[in-house]
Amino acid sequence: MITFKPFRAIRPRPDQAKSVASRPYDVLSSEEAREEAVGNANSFLRVIKPEIDLPDSLSVYSDEVYQQGKKTFSEMIEQGLLGKDPVPSFYVYRLTMDGRTQTGLVGCCHFEEYFDGRIKKHELTRTAKENDRVKHVETLEANAEPVFFSYRQQEPISNIIDGLTQKNPIYDFVADDGIRHELWVSPDIQTNELLSEQFKSLDYLYVADGHHRTAAAARVGQKLKDLNPNHSGDEEYNFFMAVLFPDVDLKIFDYNRVVKDLNGLSQGAFLEKLSVEFKVETADFSIIKPDQIRTFAMYLPGQWYRLIPKNIVRSNDPVEDLDVTLLSNLILEPILEIGDLRKSERIDFVGGIRGLSELSNRVDSGEMAVGFALYPVSMDQLIAIADAGEIMPPKTTWFEPKLRSGLFVHSIVG
Repeated sequence: MITFKPFRAIRPRPDQAKSVASRPYDVLSSEEAREEAVGNANSFLRVIKPEIDLPDSLSVYSDEVYQQGKKTFSEMIEQGLLGKDPVPSFYVYRLTMDGRTQTGLVGCCHFEEYFDGRIKKHELTRTAKENDRVKHVETLEANAEPVFFSYRQQEPISNIIDGLTQKNPIYDFVADDGIRHELWVSPDIQTNELLSEQFKSLDYLYVADGHHRTAAAARVGQKLKDLNPNHSGDEEYNFFMAVLFPDVDLKIFDYNRVVKDLNGLSQGAFLEKLSVEFKVETADFSIIKPDQIRTFAMYLPGQWYRLIPKNIVRSNDPVEDLDVTLLSNLILEPILEIGDLRKSERIDFVGGIRGLSELSNRVDSGEMAVGFALYPVSMDQLIAIADAGEIMPPKTTWFEPKLRSGLFVHSIVG
């Protein structure tokens, strides 16, 4: 059974939604965020990456940074830029990118369901990044950004959501990156009770994007529970904000790799070693894009190649069956001697949204020696790995479009 409940969102006035909405905190560096917020005092980046309004010399983890975010958030409320809805509501959030739409429901999940395994993850988290988001939530006393969950599509839920979107949205704008964002509010008590009941029929939710924010929200909930001798379970800190999308709506992009050197090998020797396990084909055109699983593209200076494994048996282990695992087992570890992808400084990762030209550009510039492009992981693979209680290799999934931050905030203090 899954807990999913409406809440009183703190959100921008409709005429200011576009100016407030920002990209998430973890897709921009501090410098990129600073540049993106220039000329826009309303940008929610000033809340989720508050270092952009402080001197560069400050650590992004300093107390001053978190306090600056709280100050800006409070000022946005005092100025009437943000306001709190009068009654608990669900919110339907639709994103449209390149003609493809995904429609999710915004509400609150219960932190204990993360710890007991009803909210399933597929990635490991880093303690430093978790600690950062814990401090951000504690200082702000709010979940400033939603996490991005998925569930196996349920027709009754889809039918209710479809009904809610028959009205005009309260927000409807196209962001600077061309992605359209629409939001509907559902304050009706009967409708919301029905939605909550439908989600109770689900056994699991799946973290798609936002593992660190999910872990941080759960830690904050547990901490506040432990500190409250009169804890009842109904307090707002028990819940954290999430957007739930049916699995059929989501698209995972490829997540590719670039490596700084060939481990002392010449290009010819490297290709010779590859030919033991792969059929190596030279491209007659500029870019090769993998069009199915078990097909890789590789770029060396001035040339694309197609790599097709010669002897591969499908594994019953969903992690071992991933192309990213195959790449590590056949190339990265035995030939390039790159073991722990989380620690190696010789490898970097490129989200497929940047295009395969990003791989060739980084190799041709001399920064990197070789690039590898992979076929994207499917939602079925992600769910199978999460259900098996296993963890994907790092940097395996890249979801687009990204949720905008600032369109809804959840206060953990009521």
